[in-house]
Amino acid sequence: MVRLHVKRGDESQFVFDSAVDVSLDALIHQVADIYNGRLKVDRICSEIQELAEHGITLPPNMQGLTEEQIHELKLHDEWEEQCVPSGGAQFRRDEIGRRNGHAPNEKMKEVLKKTVEEAKALVSKKQAQANVCVTMEMVNEAINLLRGAVMIVYPMGLPPHDPIRMEFENQEDLSGTQASLQVIPVEDAQLWWAAKEMQRGKKLQDYVGKNEKTKIVVKIQKRGQGAPAREPLISADEQKQMMMHYYRRQEELKKLEEAEDDSHLQSEWADRQALKRQFQGLTNIKWGPR
Repeated sequence: MVRLHVKRGDESQFVFDSAVDVSLDALIHQVADIYNGRLKVDRICSEIQELAEHGITLPPNMQGLTEEQIHELKLHDEWEEQCVPSGGAQFRRDEIGRRNGHAPNEKMKEVLKKTVEEAKALVSKKQAQANVCVTMEMVNEAINLLRGAVMIVYPMGLPPHDPIRMEFENQEDLSGTQASLQVIPVEDAQLWWAAKEMQRGKKLQDYVGKNEKTKIVVKIQKRGQGAPAREPLISADEQKQMMMHYYRRQEELKKLEEAEDDSHLQSEWADRQALKRQFQGLTNIKWGPR
């Protein structure tokens, strides 16, 4: 299997194994699915943390309004009584007015937070540092973990407008958000290696040869964004090691220079003939007119 270290820009994303004879159409599809799936997990985790703190989201027409405005407009959240967390709710006001403030109790809150940590760990960028491959199965496992935790805390389900439910049902609307800029649609995804775009219609072995034990760094890019920056000749860790070696060498040279310093030989106390001249009365002799 060829091991691909997938990056976006200069940032590591994940490590992925692929057969060397796979078509690039299939490979790009797989890599883009995992990349976008990891983003989905991050979005769900972020929303679940808010869910644990402030409860379900208010209907869109009530979000951002004050209690006085809601009362004046005679608005009512019909989902508040239906979507009650297991064990009862604790009121924690959402200062931005996006959620209803009826948060789960401490025990259920801990269930959500613990599951978020487990899901994040499954698809974390730290997996790339540990050289652990991330697969679509792992991404789906992380999503299922999060779905199960939400079902435990909210057995009656979440309202249809809640972004967590929309993510689980693949109905999320990211238009106009920062998150939409991170997503790379499969049809617009490109893979770059050695400053060359890996063209669809070809196979991976057309670029890297037939050696199944090859390791390469590829960069995922959205069509139209141009070529990504080339990989540096040496890694950041290698550069640090080189700098440390250079510093140690400089310190060693300084010590050697100090050890070889013979300027003390010009001092009076180091003059071997000084005592002899003193006995002969040849000290303090000055030449020239007085």
